[in-house]
Amino acid sequence: MRFPSFLAALATTALLCAGAAQAQVSVMLPANPGGGWDSTGRQAFQAMQQAGIYTGTVNFTNKGGAGGTIGLAEFQRAQKGKPDALAVFGAITVGAITLNKSPIDLSKFKPVARLTAEYLVLAVKADAPYKTLGDFVAALKGNPGGTPVGGGSAGGVDHIALALLAQSAGVPVPKLNYIPQAGGADTVTGIVNGTLKAGISGISEFQQFAESGRIRILGITKADRMPNLDVPTFKEAGYDVEIANWRGILGSIDMPEANHKEWVDRFARLNDSDAWKAVLAKQGWDPYFLPGDAFGQFIQSESGRINQILKDAGLAK
Repeated sequence: MRFPSFLAALATTALLCAGAAQAQVSVMLPANPGGGWDSTGRQAFQAMQQAGIYTGTVNFTNKGGAGGTIGLAEFQRAQKGKPDALAVFGAITVGAITLNKSPIDLSKFKPVARLTAEYLVLAVKADAPYKTLGDFVAALKGNPGGTPVGGGSAGGVDHIALALLAQSAGVPVPKLNYIPQAGGADTVTGIVNGTLKAGISGISEFQQFAESGRIRILGITKADRMPNLDVPTFKEAGYDVEIANWRGILGSIDMPEANHKEWVDRFARLNDSDAWKAVLAKQGWDPYFLPGDAFGQFIQSESGRINQILKDAGLAK
C-alpha cells in the first residue's frame, strides 16, 4: 500500500472508530419512565442534538427503585472505567443512600454538571376540604397518622419537605404517615382515589394534573412565587420551608480524564443553548448549572446538609 493511501485508510478508520464511540454512549436513568430524572436525561440529550453539540446515538436504561440507588449501583458496577457512560441523579439520591444503607459513594463518580432545580408543591384532590396550605396543616396537626401524604422515595426531598413543614408547624415528625410512591403519576392517582390526603412532588409532575382540574396545588417550596403559577409559597403561608430538588449528571467511576473534560464542556454548551432554555421554560425547571469539580464540591456539601436534616427530623440516626 502506498504511504498516502495508508494515511487515508488510517484517517477513515479513525472516523469510523469515533462514530462507533458515539454510538456506545449510555445513560443510566435510575427511575421509572416518565419521572423527573427520566425527563431530565432524555430532554437534555434531545436538546444537545438539536443544538448540534452531540449528535451520536444515546442508549438509555431505566432502572428505578430506592431513590435511585438500585440504578446507580448497577451503573457503578457495570460502567466503571467506561469513557462515555453517564447517569442522571439528584438530591433524592443523597438521602436515599443514607436511609437504604447503600454502599454507593458519590465522591467516587466523576461530577459532570448540575443542571436544574425544581421546586416542590403540595397538592390535594380538587374537591378536598382544604382550600389553603394552612387548612391542610391544621388537619395534619390534628391527626398526622390519619392524614397520609404521598411522594417520592423515603428520605428524598419530598419526604424532607413534609418533615420540614411538620417541624415548622409543630407536628411530631415521627407521627407522619408518609407513603412513598413509584412516581408523580402514582401520587396523583392516590390523591384522586382518596388513598392519599395530599401529595408532594416537583411542579413539572403535578402542574398538568392541576391544569386539568384533577388536583389543587396549595403551596410551593420556593422563596418567591413562580411566574404564571398562582400558588403561595410555604413561607408566604407562614411555614419556614424552602427546598429544591436539584438534578445533575455523573460520569462513570474512573472515566478517562479526556472524556470527563469533554462531557463537562458539552453540558456547559448545552446550558447556554436556546434548545435547553426552551426545555427549562416548558418544564418549569430553574437553571441551576454548575460544572465539573465545582459540582463535585457541591455534592459533598449537599450530602452533609441533607443528612443533617434527616437526623434533625428523626428520619436517620
